Amino acid sequence: MDNTILKKLLTEYDSKRMYKLSSLDDRKRKLMETSAEYTRLEKDLQSISIGSLKSMLSSSPSEKEEKLRILQEKTDRVLKEKEALLKKLNLPDDYLSPNFDCKICEDTGYVNNELCFCIKQKIYDLEYNRANIGNIQSENFSNFDFNVYSDEVNLQKYNSNFSPRDNMRKIVDISRNFIENFDSIDEKNLVFLGSTGLGKTFLSNCIAKEIIDSGKTVLYQTAPVMLDTIINSKLQKDNSELANLVLDVDLLIIDDLGTEVMNSMHFNELFNIINTRLLNQSSKITKTIISTNLDLKGIFKFYDERIGSRIVGNYNICRFFGDDIRLRK
Repeated sequence: MDNTILKKLLTEYDSKRMYKLSSLDDRKRKLMETSAEYTRLEKDLQSISIGSLKSMLSSSPSEKEEKLRILQEKTDRVLKEKEALLKKLNLPDDYLSPNFDCKICEDTGYVNNELCFCIKQKIYDLEYNRANIGNIQSENFSNFDFNVYSDEVNLQKYNSNFSPRDNMRKIVDISRNFIENFDSIDEKNLVFLGSTGLGKTFLSNCIAKEIIDSGKTVLYQTAPVMLDTIINSKLQKDNSELANLVLDVDLLIIDDLGTEVMNSMHFNELFNIINTRLLNQSSKITKTIISTNLDLKGIFKFYDERIGSRIVGNYNICRFFGDDIRLRK
C-alpha cells in the first residue's frame, strides 16, 4: 500500500471531518439564535448531564445503575422533544447530526485502530481500479436499460430459446441474488461469458457499486494487468500489495480473462488466485466475478481441467448473447 496515498487521504479525511463538525456547530448556533425552545432543550441536556455526574460521584455502586437508568430516560425524553421540534420547524431529521460520509468510521478512516473499508476502497480505486471502475456512478442498476437488448427469439442465431432481453433479465436476477446473498457461503461466484459489446462490463460495474455501497471492498482488474503485475513483483522480490489484495478483497472482478498471454507462470498464478479465494470461504466470505469473451469450451481449452472445473463447479455461468448493444443505442 502506498503510504503517500494513505497520508494524503487521511489528511483529506481530517479536513472533511472538521468541516462536517464545523458545519454542525454553525447549524446549532443558528438554531439557538432563532429558537428559544431549542435553547431550552440544550440547557436541559447540559443540566441533566452535570446533575447526574455530581450525583453519581457520591453514589454507591448499587445506586449508580439506577441513576444511569434515570439519566437515560431523561436524555431520551429531551432527544424526542428535539426530534419533534425539527419536524415543527420543517428541518430534516439529520439537521443536528454531522452528516459524515462514512457512518462507520465517522470520516476518521479508522475503526478499532484498523483502516475502515471506505478508505481501503479509495486506495484500491486510486492504485488499481482507476481505469476500470471509474464509471460506477453512471453504470448502475438505476440506469440499466433492458430495451437495448433484442426481444427476438431466434434459436439458430442465438442458440437459445430465450430472447437476448429475457436472457438479460435472468442474468440480472442472478446478479441481484448474488448481491443480496453475498455473505452466504452457499452463494456461488459469477462468470460472465460472451463477446464484446453485450454489457458484461456494465453489469460488473452495477454489482461493484452495490457491493461498495454495502460497506465492502472491490478490486477490479483485467487479467493481463493483474497477472503481469503480480508476477513481475514476485520476480523482482518486491512486496506488491496487489498479490495480497487479490486474495483478501471482498469482491474481486477479473475482466478480460483469456486476453492474457498464457504461460506456465500466468496459469499457476491464476489457478492460485481462483483456488485460494474459494478456500477463503471457510474463514472469510470472498466472492469473485470473472468476465471473458471465451465460452466454456474455450475456457477448458485455454486453461485446462483444473481451472475449468473450478469455474464450472463454483460459479454461476451467465452467457451473454445478442447483438452489440453499442450499435443499438
